[in-house]
Amino acid sequence: MSLVKQLGSRLKPYLRWVILGGTLFFLVGALRRHWQEVTAIRIDATGWGYLAIALLVTLLAHVWSGWVWSWILRDLGQAASGAWSTRTYLRTNIAKYLPGNVWHFYGRVMAAKGVGIPVTEATVSVVLEALLMAIAALLVAFLSARQLNWGLQILGLAVGLAIVHPRLLNPLLWKLSQAKSKLKGSKDGSRNDVGAIALSPTDAARLHRYPLRPLVGELGFLGLRGLGFLLVMGAIAPVPLAHVPMIFSAFSLAWMLGLVVPGAPGGIGVFEATALALLGDAVPAGVLISTVTFYRLISTLAEALGAGLAWAWEQVGGDRPNTSSGS
Repeated sequence: MSLVKQLGSRLKPYLRWVILGGTLFFLVGALRRHWQEVTAIRIDATGWGYLAIALLVTLLAHVWSGWVWSWILRDLGQAASGAWSTRTYLRTNIAKYLPGNVWHFYGRVMAAKGVGIPVTEATVSVVLEALLMAIAALLVAFLSARQLNWGLQILGLAVGLAIVHPRLLNPLLWKLSQAKSKLKGSKDGSRNDVGAIALSPTDAARLHRYPLRPLVGELGFLGLRGLGFLLVMGAIAPVPLAHVPMIFSAFSLAWMLGLVVPGAPGGIGVFEATALALLGDAVPAGVLISTVTFYRLISTLAEALGAGLAWAWEQVGGDRPNTSSGS
């Protein structure tokens, strides 16, 4: 077992490059095969208007997700205001494009620690946020019958909904807190069992209720992101109304894989490759390649704009970090 762990740790740094290289190879090949179709795309004045609306909708999605984060913190017993959580979320979100794909989470945890939120609760909140986003994406994917694997998706959804239940999550958090307490006691030179005896389940980070409201909030986030993608596609070519559920479904699955697959900062490459694979036989190749390219640009611009707005907000005083205004 130790040999397997050592081998895994040695190969892990190369995994992200394998994933990134594979997806980029796929995208470059698709672009090369359909280059003439892509260059034939023309965007008129109405199309540019659609792109502008897509930018605003995508920015609104990030603003909304920041507000939903305050709901998650509240379900963990931390009174963070919606204004503070939104500002912090927008300011840190652009860091997802840094190598490692974890620096936006780290930034939120450190920002939460800076205003008195315990590190454990802050860490649980960002992990829970990602889980709820993935669950929401799986739910939206059921809008269409065009699925990767119905059985696998239903299983993943059932597991996700169960994991975030307090009856399952809280005992896990307690065990993690015990392990952390033992480790701290060992480093301090005390007996390893002292921390475990002194720590009760109520001392550990715990979810006070099933996170139904944050889950509904993340469904709204996925809906706004999907609408932004749909607007980008509409800017390039007319979208038949009958294709809308299919597009939302495929977008949600592609976005979720970009979220959970390691080694892809911001989901770059994974999202695009998955969207091409899912929609390739329903949407003309030139339109689809142009859509995923423009959407990546729109998404990145929205995150950069959000970070700029958060910075400007902080310069004028912003809002108190922990208040009851986020309810």
